[in-house]
Amino acid sequence: MKIKKHFVLQEVADEHLVVPVAEEGTRLHGIITLNDTGAFLWKTLSGHDSTEDDLIKELVSEYRIDEATAKEDVKAFLETLDSFGCFE
Repeated sequence: MKIKKHFVLQEVADEHLVVPVAEEGTRLHGIITLNDTGAFLWKTLSGHDSTEDDLIKELVSEYRIDEATAKEDVKAFLETLDSFGCFE
């Protein structure tokens, strides 16, 4: 999976905001706010294809959490992004 190019992560006043641009901006009015972990996963997905397993491994490595917790977190994150139509 890969993030559509029309969603851009911006950092404003220590906040991680995903802003829809171009045609996505006309479809989705608003922004998505991410915590630090969400921003890390977003950056991992941006620019190249990643699988759910790739994200879990990255999360375990970066935050030193157990795999079960990482799996739950990644699943919830991906479901949220999918509900906003963020994937190609």
